Amino acid sequence: MRVVLSNSSGVPLYQQIKEQVGTAILSGELAEGDALPSVRALARDLRISIITTTRAYTELAAEGFIATVPGKGAYVLPLDSALVREQLLRQVEDGLQTALDAARRAGLQRDDLIQILDGLIQAERHDAGSGVPSDSGAVR
Repeated sequence: MRVVLSNSSGVPLYQQIKEQVGTAILSGELAEGDALPSVRALARDLRISIITTTRAYTELAAEGFIATVPGKGAYVLPLDSALVREQLLRQVEDGLQTALDAARRAGLQRDDLIQILDGLIQAERHDAGSGVPSDSGAVR
């Protein structure tokens, strides 16, 4: 797992770490039982404060992604299906909000957005029928 931080993104560093680790867990890049870097090692590697990495790990633990064992480190917990669904819904909402903001700047109306979404769904169905891998099975 690789964590990349941006000081200019406007997103707090601990939040960037939390989101990237959470995404790695949800995608399966980090599996149940995998050990995470220690708070100190991650802080050293990223050249940030231990307080920042501690906050990221604390929030990941509070959200049920990881467990921290004093003296042993942090480990990925089994994914709770309700948790996974909630996280994925949040990603969908964030993506749709980004698309809505761009559509508003482009002067698109509701019907335009629905037409674009329908076109994307149709293209995905076509790709699925032709053997091209698709990322989403839920929309079909």
